[in-house]
Amino acid sequence: MNGPGDDARDDTTPTKPVTDVDIEALANACRDDAMATNQRRVIVLAGDRDAGIDAAFDVVRGTDILDDEVTFVTSREGFRFHRVEPIHASELLGTTRSLVVLDAHESFSPNTLGRVAGAVDGGGLLVLLTPSLDAWPACHDEFDERLAVPPFSLDDVSDHFRSRLVSTLRDHPGIALVDLGSQTLERDGTHEQGIHFEVPDAFVPKTHVFPTRAYEDCLTADQSETLAALESLCTPGNAVVVEADRGRGKSSAAGLAAGSLAAEGKHVVVTAPGTQNAAEVFERAERLLAELDELDSREQYDLQSNAGGSVRYVPPTEVESTLGDIDALVVDEAAALSVRLLTSFLDAPAVAFCTTVRGYEGAGRGFAVRFRGRLDDSDFDVSDVRLDHPIRYAAGDPLESWTFRALLLDARPPVDQLVSDATTDSVAYRTFTPENLLADEHLLREVFGLLVLAHYRTEPDDLARLLDAPNLTLRALTHDGHVVSVALLAREGGLDEATRNHMYFGGRIRGNMLPDVFTSQLRDEDAGIPVGYRVMRIATHHAVRSQGLGSRLLGEIRDEFAGEVDYLGVGFGATPELLRFWHRNGYGTVYLSTTRNDTSGEHSALMLCPLSDAGHELADRHTSYFLGRTIDMLSDLLSDLDPDVVRGALRATRSPYTPELSPYEWRTVASAAYGPGLSIIALGAFRRLALAYLTNPEELDERQERLIVRKVLQAHSWGDVADDLEYHSTSQAMRALGAAYQPVVDRFGTPGAHTERDRYLD
Repeated sequence: MNGPGDDARDDTTPTKPVTDVDIEALANACRDDAMATNQRRVIVLAGDRDAGIDAAFDVVRGTDILDDEVTFVTSREGFRFHRVEPIHASELLGTTRSLVVLDAHESFSPNTLGRVAGAVDGGGLLVLLTPSLDAWPACHDEFDERLAVPPFSLDDVSDHFRSRLVSTLRDHPGIALVDLGSQTLERDGTHEQGIHFEVPDAFVPKTHVFPTRAYEDCLTADQSETLAALESLCTPGNAVVVEADRGRGKSSAAGLAAGSLAAEGKHVVVTAPGTQNAAEVFERAERLLAELDELDSREQYDLQSNAGGSVRYVPPTEVESTLGDIDALVVDEAAALSVRLLTSFLDAPAVAFCTTVRGYEGAGRGFAVRFRGRLDDSDFDVSDVRLDHPIRYAAGDPLESWTFRALLLDARPPVDQLVSDATTDSVAYRTFTPENLLADEHLLREVFGLLVLAHYRTEPDDLARLLDAPNLTLRALTHDGHVVSVALLAREGGLDEATRNHMYFGGRIRGNMLPDVFTSQLRDEDAGIPVGYRVMRIATHHAVRSQGLGSRLLGEIRDEFAGEVDYLGVGFGATPELLRFWHRNGYGTVYLSTTRNDTSGEHSALMLCPLSDAGHELADRHTSYFLGRTIDMLSDLLSDLDPDVVRGALRATRSPYTPELSPYEWRTVASAAYGPGLSIIALGAFRRLALAYLTNPEELDERQERLIVRKVLQAHSWGDVADDLEYHSTSQAMRALGAAYQPVVDRFGTPGAHTERDRYLD
């Protein structure tokens, strides 16, 4: 057969036999150890890539694992086993495999490790194919190339992350290490277990709505409690959030609930990033319906019950169109879906969101950070339930504890009691280098834990970026040595002419978000010359938020870099609160995206804080560009943007817009504000004045400003405006707009405009 390389070979005959280490015997021992404890084991095959793949075949032969239970995650082709490209490793989310081989030679990504580790079933093996462990940290691969953002080169990328990873491999329980180069066994990894503790047994509640059989199919008390919470889906207006680490049985509990609802004649839609992610839900639902003798028919991901109910899979992008015809919606792997999609699910009669707390699920913490507030503000009665005890493998599983440790999936900020009395006067401003963080594991966990809990995009790859990317630097505030606020900064700009030209003609440049947008989208070919730092992440401990610590940190950063770089910048999903925060700290709006970010569900805003003459020139011209195009965009591409975001973005510009109106336009505006004139006669003039006022607001209240945004800038119909802003009639809304423009005419009007105004006042 064609082997995993350019040459054809018989996969049963290794090209480089490992003579001093019996790989098959080692694999058999690790498999027996894993099965006996119902845990999982790791086998590291370190050395030449071809020798590693041959040794991986020996691992398969040395176990009782069938070929269809094996997955190779590699870019190599030619295997008889199931193969997944590393960039498509998310396909394994929600699936279980007895043996997964991860090829770490070509492009080792922490995200990929996090994805595949969760797919290994209890009693299973994860096999890592790596270069020699001594040499691996210095081996640059495709992942490192992504860290080498211009103007830095690959030589500037450090090896801290993999050095730390190798250290954890060498001392963590349950990991076997084979050096294929020297043909020696460094550790056999057997008879090494993590901490064990008892898992409470499942139970049947004294009173319950779902069938008794459903509770008898639960395996832990956690599952029983979760199933009981999901009974609320029987009644419209209820939402349940189910949180768990990987392997805790949340999908099984969701399947038991879906089957129970279908057995009662209810229609359930299940959605997830892909059908493979929902497989466990359907397997459990089908089994329960069969046990209840209620299974009428089964097609792929479509179950029909004898009671007339159903459980069927619908892709996330198609769910919204089904919500009027169902009784309940079950969303599995919710953290892997965009906030925009999650928000659309709030029109369901009843809904369950099942999400992973730790472990990589493809979308960071968008669910917890960005979506959960929307759910709590909805009309649903929301309940929460969490599963803590593992089901697929025993508690204390070495693979789980190793990935948590290696990827800091369980990192947490300091406990509240240690920082709750922190104030702007008690904290110290500090620079943390990768060397600082590696020398103090506790400090590293505090820093990364704060970034994870506070930002929806933080993922395992970010740990490697934090430790190795040459363009990143970290600043923090500490209280009694504990981190209370942290900012991750990315150096941008300072690009040579060739790189700037590449951007100008449509080429993408990694790690330079602000220069990229300014150059490729906004056609400013000189935007890549100034040097700046973009605030990639900023997070303040939840116990001391809203006490000025974030502003104190930004102020310290501004003082430190003044005179060293040209500007500070930031990009984020625009909300009124965030726009106000950044504006208070000296940043001005220069850009609003015309589409919503899939993950945050918001339109992205870019803001600049200039620190030099070159920075001021950049900020001034992009403020001017932004205001100039906003008039057109708001009535077209941004016509549905939240008016409070519009107000916040315009208020946050660094300089007010100066309107230019002809004498005729001034007479028209003044007569519409104070007399019988009509705004429709001079829409352009009204829009320019709206921009002038909203970039320097004073006299009007929030409702009046929203009226100007909705009607004048976004050109909504009078009927929609009256409904949105709760006016009694369109006539009342019209009169209110005229009244809103009176102080605008008073402040901005020319003598001719005031003469026209005075005619109606007299």
